[in-house]
Amino acid sequence: MTTLALVLMALVFLASLAIQWWLQSTYGRFSQVANTRGLTGAEVARAILDAHGLTGVQVEMTPGALTDHYDPMAKAVRLSEPNFHSPSLAALAVAAHEVGHAVQDAQGYTWLRVRHSLLPAANIGSNLGPILVLLGLAMGALGLAQLGLYLFLAVALFQLITLPVEFDASRRALGFLQRMSLLNPKEMPAARQVLTVAALTYVAALASTLATILYYASLLGFGRREE
Repeated sequence: MTTLALVLMALVFLASLAIQWWLQSTYGRFSQVANTRGLTGAEVARAILDAHGLTGVQVEMTPGALTDHYDPMAKAVRLSEPNFHSPSLAALAVAAHEVGHAVQDAQGYTWLRVRHSLLPAANIGSNLGPILVLLGLAMGALGLAQLGLYLFLAVALFQLITLPVEFDASRRALGFLQRMSLLNPKEMPAARQVLTVAALTYVAALASTLATILYYASLLGFGRREE
């Protein structure tokens, strides 16, 4: 089972690399294509927020590339510097997606609230789980290693809950762009492609975590037949 788990981890790793390359390629291509209205990512984010009565949510610039996110504590949509200033189709898709999270927050979207409640456990599991597994195996302390595995399961649960949150934000984003005529019909497929590929990165992250859990479980003897 350990060999199977290693093979699965290798396959998931290669698939993740392929998805990341696809995302960078897709984002890079459509970041070079400006929308016909000449709107920037920041302007689109502001327009969508205002249309939903979220005038108190700020649109801010954050350093880096593809570091875009919504901060529910600060009530701020943070766009990476390129997307904040850019009028590209990719920038508008990303900006609308992050506003989708702000609208989810304002409407009390269930899965967003569940994900937020799981964040502390996921952080502990991500940081402490693998350490306890490896430490327990090194010390021959099976209970400690099992505890680490159970903690790491919280990461998988968090990533699983993340999927409907991200898919829903992308669905909302496409609706915003279309209903508010921020993109014309010929530009919509580009936005849909950017958001679809971006969503696959979350699927790949979950698959990677599940493969790692399977590997840890194999090391601990789960699923091993009795001699």
